[in-house]
Amino acid sequence: MSSDLGQGVCAYINRRGQVIRVGVGTPRQTQIPPLELPRYGAERLCGIRCIATQLKADPPKESSLTAMVLQRLDTLVMLSVTSEGKMRRGGGATGYVKEAYIAHLLPASEFNPNHNYYWTVSPSMTLETLSEQDFLGLVEGLEAEFRREYVAQQVEGDHERVVIVGLQTEKMSDRTFAEELAEVERLVETAGGETVETIQQKRSHPHPQTVVGKGKVEEVALRVQTLGANLVVFSIDLSPAQVRNLETQLGVKVVDRTEVILDIFAQRAQSRAGKLQVELAQLEYMLPRLVGRGQAMSRLGGGIGTRGPGETKLETERRGIQRRISRLQQEVNKLQSHRSRLRQQRQKQEVPTIAIVGYTNAGKSTLINALTNAEVYTADQLFATLDPTTRRLSGIDSDTQQLYTFLLTDTVGFIHELPPSLVDAFRATLEEVTEADALLHLVDLSHPAWQHHIQSVMTILQEMPLVPGPILLVFNKIDTVDGETLRVAQEEYPLAVFISASQRLGLETLRSKLGQLVEYALNNSRL
Repeated sequence: MSSDLGQGVCAYINRRGQVIRVGVGTPRQTQIPPLELPRYGAERLCGIRCIATQLKADPPKESSLTAMVLQRLDTLVMLSVTSEGKMRRGGGATGYVKEAYIAHLLPASEFNPNHNYYWTVSPSMTLETLSEQDFLGLVEGLEAEFRREYVAQQVEGDHERVVIVGLQTEKMSDRTFAEELAEVERLVETAGGETVETIQQKRSHPHPQTVVGKGKVEEVALRVQTLGANLVVFSIDLSPAQVRNLETQLGVKVVDRTEVILDIFAQRAQSRAGKLQVELAQLEYMLPRLVGRGQAMSRLGGGIGTRGPGETKLETERRGIQRRISRLQQEVNKLQSHRSRLRQQRQKQEVPTIAIVGYTNAGKSTLINALTNAEVYTADQLFATLDPTTRRLSGIDSDTQQLYTFLLTDTVGFIHELPPSLVDAFRATLEEVTEADALLHLVDLSHPAWQHHIQSVMTILQEMPLVPGPILLVFNKIDTVDGETLRVAQEEYPLAVFISASQRLGLETLRSKLGQLVEYALNNSRL
């Protein structure tokens, strides 16, 4: 048939020897759609082998081998055919097959990631040699190796194996893109995942359906299959349609940066107020993404084909989420009122307040512990603490010898492009910033992107409904930076204070500056 058509023909056969699919074209052109493939895990193959023909006497092309990996075929058998064969009188044919090749996937322990060797291809063999191969024995041996590697991964830990995909648009510089990718990797680590690969692409703008191009999607799918990854994280926010399209093509769960941040917040929330705000943010993020989450969720609407007996599962779930969001918003409003009353009581006592703000992991909790002997949880992690902590700080100004007393409030850490759902849900917490008499902006000077962090925090502060009071810029972790970085910061911000909260360096100078800051803020408020 292939010789008469002048094209390749592919037959797909299951392990019972039944032909389940036949197509005219290459393995790439005739590959089975993802939704029609049997379900399989990282420790298994799909249970289907492909026997394909080609008119040239060459090994299988890379596109055909890529299709084999994407489908996790048991094997790919490529037959090079000619038109010199003959039909047998009793049926069948002879002489058409000039040479044959067998290709199959390689376990992760055997392939070379630097050269993308995900498969192995046998030397050329005759049809007689091919017919003597033990295909089932080969497949069983491969799956045994895949299972061994899968079990080893599970023993190492229950964390997810993550492939990060970063998209650099024309508006983004190389340095900014590198910083954002590093931040996403840190977010994944904080959430409990293990980054096994980072894939990048440059495009003028995101692809409307899959964010990255078609070829890059295939590359990601290859890496997911060969590395045994079970999660793909994109560095930019995804639309619900993009998530569905990508999960269909990649075969694993796909999330964006916002969802990773929400997961971290869910892990870190300790107080009832924090848990309320995190749940509200998660539900508001989930609501527009319900459409298409499973074939059982059809839409309810008007017109032909949409009428049915009662509400569909999608509308039922959406209605339940909306009711829950309404209840949570009422709870958050009560929380706002409660904190507002507490602030009014403090204002009646005429005790000024200073809110510590800064990029996540700048050392805010460590600083409030060092200044007030509080016992706030600290860790070298993003968003280690979510719940605001207020402590009283008293002392004597070394310059004026005047006694000062004010309240220090540790707030939730900021991050570049803070998700809107989080800003809305945490408005009760963020009001601690807008209602403070002054702000202490803490910066991690040891971070390579400290200048970008300053800009991100200031952008978030400017977008708040109320203008915060005067701001004192404080650089932290000076004990871990080189002299050049310190010199640049001192020249660019001569009025800033330089400290190390963990080593308790420069705290006396900071106390004095805070006293002056409060006095300045109170004098301005009287005016």
